[in-house]
Amino acid sequence: MKSPPELVATFRSHGLKVTPQRLAVFRALDGNRSHPSAESVHAAVVAELPTVSLRTVYSVLGELAELGEILQFDLGTGSSRFDPNLDPHHHLVCERCGSVYDVHVDHPGVRPTSASAEGFRITGTEIVFRGLCATCVDAPTGGSHQRASSHPSHHPSTPPISS
Repeated sequence: MKSPPELVATFRSHGLKVTPQRLAVFRALDGNRSHPSAESVHAAVVAELPTVSLRTVYSVLGELAELGEILQFDLGTGSSRFDPNLDPHHHLVCERCGSVYDVHVDHPGVRPTSASAEGFRITGTEIVFRGLCATCVDAPTGGSHQRASSHPSHHPSTPPISS
């Protein structure tokens, strides 16, 4: 993802006003590799600008997605997630806490059968691996563990995969 100053230039080149709210969202995303939800971006923004609404954050994230500066997707974690990594990659999703990690996968043989894809032009492939992250694997199981948008204690871009 571009740096906040680069995003300022991009917004201006598209005739979009650069507001304090937009700048705060740019800063909240800068270096964030956790695939944040709008709610977690909002929490970071309100720490800086307490009166910013969640709707404003959603609006700025939508603008960034429309401009191709971030990816917006739903991985079944309860809300849309936003990914500043625009390089081709796939995802690991923790089924317990909802953490999302980038993973690179070699998948040259993954293709639908010709009958199921008849008349369909494929433009991309998304692979999502589901399981438990390292923190959740080590956590005691029980009904009291609630799903969180991410673990603040661990955000590796690509955690080790064990079989």
